Amino acid sequence: MSLPSTMTAIDIPSPGGPDALVPVTLPLPELKPGEALIRVAAAGINRPDTFQRQGNYPPPPGASPIPGLEVAGEVVALGPEAAGVSPGDKVTALVSGGGYAEYCAAPAAQCLPVPKGLSMVEAAALPETFFTVWTNVFHRGGLKAGESLLVHGGSSGIGTAAIQLAKAAGASVFITAGSAEKCQACRDIGADLAINYREEDFVEAVKAATDGRGVDMVLDMVGGDYVQRNLKALAEEGRHVSIAFLRGGKVELELRPLMVRRLTMTGSTLRPRSVAFKGVIAEELRREVWPRIEAGQIRPIIFKTFPLAEAAAAHALMESSDHIGKIVLTVS
Repeated sequence: MSLPSTMTAIDIPSPGGPDALVPVTLPLPELKPGEALIRVAAAGINRPDTFQRQGNYPPPPGASPIPGLEVAGEVVALGPEAAGVSPGDKVTALVSGGGYAEYCAAPAAQCLPVPKGLSMVEAAALPETFFTVWTNVFHRGGLKAGESLLVHGGSSGIGTAAIQLAKAAGASVFITAGSAEKCQACRDIGADLAINYREEDFVEAVKAATDGRGVDMVLDMVGGDYVQRNLKALAEEGRHVSIAFLRGGKVELELRPLMVRRLTMTGSTLRPRSVAFKGVIAEELRREVWPRIEAGQIRPIIFKTFPLAEAAAAHALMESSDHIGKIVLTVS
């Protein structure tokens, strides 16, 4: 397949606001062993992309400095030892960087087929959120059928994925969101209880909904002063899983309740994990989740798309928190 020597990509010459994102012309990525080259049709926007743009979330060693953690498109070339995909395959992929570009190198083990019935835009909205939720809710948090989950930021990309995956697993899902519209959107995709945190105390609401017991697990993206409140919302033997800390990474805790009620606190970051680890998650998603997507039981929620050159506007929308679900860049 004949390929161009250069591509348009989004660079961050220096950290800053959304306008720090600048379209540039770069050579195509050089493929490492085990990688596939994808002609990108769409790339998902995620909150960590904004942290990278601000200079607060550098790429792991060896990763592309171009932002973007998930793409969908067509495989056009393979590096040495790449297996499981072929040129011409339509795939969606989790990457450690490089997504905001016309071409992106992705580990073949982290590529999944575009689910039947989904557009490239929808497929590009899957990897980062679904890999993250699967890893944290089911691996680290051990959520099981019949249990209950509280998700903060229920209307975010992570939140909308968590609601659907947890409901598919047979759990009850409570969420917090900042408006009536966002709460209703979460109920529409399966949330059992939607709490407007601007109007209600989520601890009291959770306790009331569970006859004082609390939830079995909290998926927290807020951190800061929410953490102690989260622990109060947990049932005995409950699990607290941290995946971000938008209100600060330093917290003060009362350890006695944690000990007496036998609570567990854990968390993780996905980006620096090994290709082998992510490959295992990819296979689990292919086996457990992709059939549900193709059956129409689970679907990414797309709020708005922007052309690649308007990545700055996409970041401005992300940081406004006015969106429900995912924001996606389209690449012509």
